[in-house]
Amino acid sequence: MDAVVAYFSSLSPVHAGSLASLIASLATGIGALPVLLISNASRRLQDVLLGGSAGIMLAAVSFSLILPGLDAGSAQAGSVLGGVVLVALGMLVGAGGIWLAHRYLPHEHFFLDHEHHSPSTVRRIWLFVFAITLHNFPEGAAVGVGFGGGNVANGLALMGGIFLQNLPEGFVVALALLSLNYSRAKAVLVALATGVVETVGGLTGAWFVSLSQTFLPLGLSGAAGAMLFVISHEIIPETHGNGHESESTFGLVAGFAAMMILDVVAADLV
Repeated sequence: MDAVVAYFSSLSPVHAGSLASLIASLATGIGALPVLLISNASRRLQDVLLGGSAGIMLAAVSFSLILPGLDAGSAQAGSVLGGVVLVALGMLVGAGGIWLAHRYLPHEHFFLDHEHHSPSTVRRIWLFVFAITLHNFPEGAAVGVGFGGGNVANGLALMGGIFLQNLPEGFVVALALLSLNYSRAKAVLVALATGVVETVGGLTGAWFVSLSQTFLPLGLSGAAGAMLFVISHEIIPETHGNGHESESTFGLVAGFAAMMILDVVAADLV
């Protein structure tokens, strides 16, 4: 692990953020690999897995984005109150940006009825795949911003957290495509492709913040707001609509705890 920290520390913030977001994006393909052996999973298991994904994202927002954003914002504004206002504005801008994307770009919520293969069902499943791809951008941007601020520990924690939460998403995407009789190999490849946009987000986030440290609190809080929107608007409602509210909630708590541990460990290693 020390070698990993040393390597990322030797890179420029933009290169580190881009590489880290690429590594995190590969998890969508890795998470899809189980479909090479199995062709279905219970709705309960999918709810628990995506609940865990939401918990990881929520902890990443709290510990790796908002808290560093408050520190950077307070230093920039010259007061704690000024830092809080700056971060709050950034969160609203980030949430507003992803809301506009959801409003004006075609997409579908996560869980779908896969029992019929009508043209409308095929369209909905592909819109679902697009939705996964769409919300991967702010996750990649969060990783890029984490490194763009020069904080290697924060960037590595975000990379690890986003990697973990991409695993169940890749699995669910692949399952959806198997329901349309896509081959297992094609399902895995499409799941992997949905994560590619994270690399673009990582490069964008790292470049934006590296232009000037003035943008750091806005970058961190903007990524936080975008991710909070995805958690509240997409993941939690869908995992609570199938009668498995308790299971998915415990999944969220477990995911939050896992990301919290990861964040502390990453900080301790640097």
